[in-house]
Amino acid sequence: MDGIIVHILGDFGPFSRMGKSIGYKLQVGQSVFLVDCGAPLFQQIGGHGLKEVDGLIITHCHDDHKRWFSDLALFSRYAPDMQRKIKLLTAEAVHDDIKEASTPALIKSLSKDSKTIIDIPYEDFIRYQMIGPRANYRIISKVDGKGKSGLYITDRNGNILSPENAKLIINQKTKKPRMLFKDPVYGEWVEPESFYSFSSSIFYEDNKNIYCDSDGFTIEAIKAPVWHGVTGIGLKIKKGEETLIFSSDTAHDKELWKQLYSEKKQRKLHMSKKEFEAASVIYGDINDYIERIWSEERYEDAIKAFEDAAVIHDISSRNSVVHTDYEKIKNTTLKKDRVLLTHSPDRFTSEWALCNAGKTFCAKGCNFFEIAGDKFYPMNADIYHKEQGKYYIGYKNKHGKYTVYRKNGLLCFSSFDGTSPGRPLYKVDMYEDISGGYFPRLENSNAMYFERSDGKVELLQFNEQGSKGKIVKDLRARLAKK
Repeated sequence: MDGIIVHILGDFGPFSRMGKSIGYKLQVGQSVFLVDCGAPLFQQIGGHGLKEVDGLIITHCHDDHKRWFSDLALFSRYAPDMQRKIKLLTAEAVHDDIKEASTPALIKSLSKDSKTIIDIPYEDFIRYQMIGPRANYRIISKVDGKGKSGLYITDRNGNILSPENAKLIINQKTKKPRMLFKDPVYGEWVEPESFYSFSSSIFYEDNKNIYCDSDGFTIEAIKAPVWHGVTGIGLKIKKGEETLIFSSDTAHDKELWKQLYSEKKQRKLHMSKKEFEAASVIYGDINDYIERIWSEERYEDAIKAFEDAAVIHDISSRNSVVHTDYEKIKNTTLKKDRVLLTHSPDRFTSEWALCNAGKTFCAKGCNFFEIAGDKFYPMNADIYHKEQGKYYIGYKNKHGKYTVYRKNGLLCFSSFDGTSPGRPLYKVDMYEDISGGYFPRLENSNAMYFERSDGKVELLQFNEQGSKGKIVKDLRARLAKK
């Protein structure tokens, strides 16, 4: 099958009652990869399906994106007929986080006779392959000439950087060290992990470690537009004319991005300038010492990141801080007809197409098509809505039964009853999506749709005597022509 195929395993955020956090099955040619593993994989794919997966890609270490990682690692070691480690693709810094978070569940077990606690190396579970460039400098634990262990910032050859070039800032609350780095171009102190994009030759090696698959596609880690707090990456999958980008969780806002690179911050040294310059280690808040958040290079890379690509992008309702608020989507670089929104709450209404667990999409060129049965449908509805595990779509109709409203930057809809929950925008006809087919939305609690084993959909009507049903017609093909 041509194009890049994405099976939506989960598209809800971490606090969803639906329990289907982020996860996708990516299929290109004969190759199959999982992108994140926050969805209930064993329920949705099953053990035999997981054995057919060629690799796992993780964008960051939040549990709604990596919740099943440890279970997958254990499955790869102990499941019958598995006989291979999980191939994990991610960036170097993300892998450091994943390894630290998962090793307690992996590195101890019992011997075959159950009499001994044995140690198992992390590498016995995972075959790690880096995507994205290696950092030129990193924080390591090292023993000095006097036998004393300490934290140092070194280059790749193990040379310790002088305090004029880099410092450790250790937060007194978390006890975690972060790197403060003197940028040679700006002459300012920055945190390199946030300041530089992967294109920077100052902080990253030139080799971008792009994964090249035998099926003729590539997987590239992108960093510039990902702004989420924790270390994370986006993904660019490219095959021929098709380019698909997973933006991962991020606050995508052009105005915010511009402020991040253009505003210079005033430092709070809490010491004399001479003491600061001489210090290798400082205890305190790194934000007191950073002079600029982003480089202009990172800003430019972020602005251009989504050109000529189909994009799966996270969304939130409002005031999420670490995601893209729906009301601010106009401030993004995204193009509506090339985007599927993911990570939405359990109840959400959008004029942009929404993902939904169980659906399958194909990225062809820069556009998405839903695969339903053996047909490809454009995502051309005027409104999309998710509620209590059901998925609805709406098409504009001036005589439609439902009115779409805007309230506090968000959308909602209701049947017209004389009250106004917000500013009315337009009227629509609403349809319930059942396995990719469209059927008129039901308001009667004594009626429901039932999908039969032969694929036909039956409308069941309940009354005191029992129920009766009739086969109803899928209206999607007619609506798709609109």
